[in-house]
Amino acid sequence: RLPEGQGSLQRGRNVMRDRKKKTGAKYRAALGIFAGAALLALTAGCRIGQDIEPESVIMDGKGGQNAQEEEIDGAEERLQVMASFYTMADFAEKIGGSQADVTCMVPTGTEPHDWEPSTTDITGLERADVFIYNGAGMEHWAEDVAESLENQKLLVVEASDGIALQEEASHAGHSHSHGGYDPHVWLDPQNAKLEMENIKNAFVQADPDNGAYYEANYEKWAKKADELDQKYREALAPFEGRQVVTAHEAYGYLCSAYGLEQLGIDGLSPDSEPNPRRMADIIDFVREHQIRAVFFEELSGSKTAETVAAETGIELLALSPLEGLSDEELAAGDDYFSVMEKNLGQLLLALGREAE
Repeated sequence: RLPEGQGSLQRGRNVMRDRKKKTGAKYRAALGIFAGAALLALTAGCRIGQDIEPESVIMDGKGGQNAQEEEIDGAEERLQVMASFYTMADFAEKIGGSQADVTCMVPTGTEPHDWEPSTTDITGLERADVFIYNGAGMEHWAEDVAESLENQKLLVVEASDGIALQEEASHAGHSHSHGGYDPHVWLDPQNAKLEMENIKNAFVQADPDNGAYYEANYEKWAKKADELDQKYREALAPFEGRQVVTAHEAYGYLCSAYGLEQLGIDGLSPDSEPNPRRMADIIDFVREHQIRAVFFEELSGSKTAETVAAETGIELLALSPLEGLSDEELAAGDDYFSVMEKNLGQLLLALGREAE
């Protein structure tokens, strides 16, 4: 959306590509294991991965695994899609609908930043039609794994392609890197719409016979993204320029889109922790600016956010980066849009206004 950002976008991806070259041998070795497992499975007359503990979640157009024999033929006709983590899987399921079987690679309740695919996941990629990942450094393993696969038909989609990336903030004591850029682009609904468009384009390419169906689904959800964006704009307009304190700096795109200023206790990854000097600075800032709440992530929690809340007496509120949902959220039927609605309510509480 910002042409001047494309140069920095390419430089950032070059940095990440150099980083990934170091791990190529590991995934090529995993492919060797996969080939042996495939041969063993064929000998036993069963599907690959049937007797392996499942590590991925299937999110198909039927709402579950294709266990019934009468569904097998239909499943083979549908697009077989592997998506790196929850939000990519959710977008893929929205666009693919009944014409795609979507597998979310990162298990439910797992923090995805340092997750890596297992042999079972590589098996799935070798059989898939489409592989969707966010990019921008979110999945440090993705490009290297994709290059190591033997699946010649696989269409690889970097969903964040074409989005101008924000630089990753640097803090002392923060060792986790995403290649210099913040990968959480989907927290701006307009970026989410662009990611769904990239996914839609891939599905149309992989399955042109159902192209009109994917186009119609995209138009439906693009409209929902525009409506969500407008709701955020109207609700947050009175608070332009206000600061929000977060456990980790995962909300830069969201804050930039709606005129807020993010102050992260530490960097982008929940596994990083700040040094004592930064903690002291955050606590002083909260007191000086009369901040009402500090945000944490339910999936990973945050001792640092708890410490700030305890030291200052402010409220501790959850704000989801939508990297994954809990079992309870999935059971309740939550998705990208419902969680973003909840996030808006939490932001309004922190800024001093009840959500309507």
